[in-house]
Amino acid sequence: MTRTEIFEFFRRLAEDDPAPETELEFGNVYQLLVAVVLSAQSTDVGVNKATRQLFAEVRTPKQMIELGEDGLKKHIKTIGLFNAKARNVIALSERLVAEHGGEVPEDREALVALPGVGRKTANVVMNCAFGEETFAVDTHVFRVSNRTGLARGKTPDHVETKLEKRVPQPFRRHAHHWLILHGRYTCKARVPECWHCPVVDLCAFRNKVFAKPVGKGRRPSAPS
Repeated sequence: MTRTEIFEFFRRLAEDDPAPETELEFGNVYQLLVAVVLSAQSTDVGVNKATRQLFAEVRTPKQMIELGEDGLKKHIKTIGLFNAKARNVIALSERLVAEHGGEVPEDREALVALPGVGRKTANVVMNCAFGEETFAVDTHVFRVSNRTGLARGKTPDHVETKLEKRVPQPFRRHAHHWLILHGRYTCKARVPECWHCPVVDLCAFRNKVFAKPVGKGRRPSAPS
């Protein structure tokens, strides 16, 4: 895509959803961090179901430590890899209390030093909690960036680097949310729903799908 096309790409996505937000549910920065850690290889819907009661009881790292690993597992046992995730959540909570006064740090280096927190998780927290212009490359962002020609790369890090260089203002703050939602509800993995895509004419994907499949139940094309 040219610079002009990239600007128009995000302008249209912004027109449809001016202020996109994460679909993870949370009440404070610590709960956001926990939710993002739990969301690895899991759906936001599944994480939200598991954390509603958990977050009603636990709002701080200290409370999570008091709940303990076994107590946490009871809340998140429906989430994939819940054993490993429970260990990481308890460990990162202990680290937050010991090294950061129970507060979630605002810089990437400190975040990725926490157990279970990688670059993508750190980028999400920095963006959603602290308003940083970061680009968290999950499976949706990776797919949309490569498929459309927006920012092609062989790894998430490569795609992130290209997005950093190519996404213009005033779209940088919300860019990764627009890409996530576009990938989740329109530019889907198996069958991209090109028939209602607002940026289809800007997309470099050769095998566009303009006929809606008949006889199969489909999810809404946009979040309700």
